Amino acid sequence: MYYDKELQALKKSKRYRTREIVDTNILDFASNDYLGLSHKRELHESTCKALSALPFHSSKASLLVNGYHQIHKDFETALCEANGFEEGVILGSGFNANIALIESLVRRDDALFMDEKYHASGVLATQIKSINVIFFPHNDMSELEKLLESSDAKRKIVAVEGIYSMDGDLVHQDVFAICDRYDALLIVDEAHSSGVVGDKLMGVFDYYGVVIKPNYIKMGTLGKAYGSFGAFILASSHIIEYLINRAKPIIYATSLSLYDTLLAHNALKYILKNRESLKKEISLRKQIIYKELGIKTDSLIVPIVINDNKKVIEIRDKLKNLGYAVGGIRQPTVESAIIRLIARVGNSCEELRELCINLAKIK
Repeated sequence: MYYDKELQALKKSKRYRTREIVDTNILDFASNDYLGLSHKRELHESTCKALSALPFHSSKASLLVNGYHQIHKDFETALCEANGFEEGVILGSGFNANIALIESLVRRDDALFMDEKYHASGVLATQIKSINVIFFPHNDMSELEKLLESSDAKRKIVAVEGIYSMDGDLVHQDVFAICDRYDALLIVDEAHSSGVVGDKLMGVFDYYGVVIKPNYIKMGTLGKAYGSFGAFILASSHIIEYLINRAKPIIYATSLSLYDTLLAHNALKYILKNRESLKKEISLRKQIIYKELGIKTDSLIVPIVINDNKKVIEIRDKLKNLGYAVGGIRQPTVESAIIRLIARVGNSCEELRELCINLAKIK
């Protein structure tokens, strides 16, 4: 067969992956459904009710060819109001959003400065065409500043994550001032921070109290804390206008489904309305993680380094047998194999505590 050797090599290194049907009978501490909104029946029912009242249920076309609906526009407006940006556009996924941003914004004679732990979708975007990309050490703001200072690029573009998906740590606050100082565009991937941190739970811009400026770009996903599917890009009207005219994942893809858009809009309303109680629940879970595992986290992502591909799967499977789903993450996704625990608000504090106690014993 065509790829037998490659598959055998993956199996030998314990990096072989398979798809497994979700077991709904065990507790979910593996998914990115941070606020448990995927289980909020009222959000689904109100979305279905609104969708049933429409003359059709499908978006039917791209945003630029009869596929841009009032539902899309209303959600974009709500996102802008909640986050303080001028304009926004929604699209199919966070993966596509990173492709759209990086492939279209970085032009000839420009330079992209990307955190070495930026998401794989962003890294892939740099390989689609010849992009001048410089990776800087993770969250090393002094190194980033040196690189920006020495660069003679026409445009300087910096790409960081609000909360890093595997480490669970926050981007350093200094990145905003540094980008301002060197007139650099700043892309912040808020896939794992939107809905999790900040006074309004809108992400790191909100968390750090950043005043939005024309050089800031925020990308967020709807398939994590929002319990839906899709993504959004928020920026100045000028940047959004440019993306709509140049970004291939926006121009050539069917617009986001009406159901997912309505569901995410309902989730946004829910988060804003219940932000105080949600922040309390998030805080309680961080306390449990620290007490039971001795790990301080800025997010709901808890990485536990195992450093052994075989062992990490054994631990994952033992926990599964006890009724808990956690992530067993191996190379090349991470440098060293980890158990990735998500302290979801969708599970009770007592369920999280029991998982931590069991994990500590097994580890």
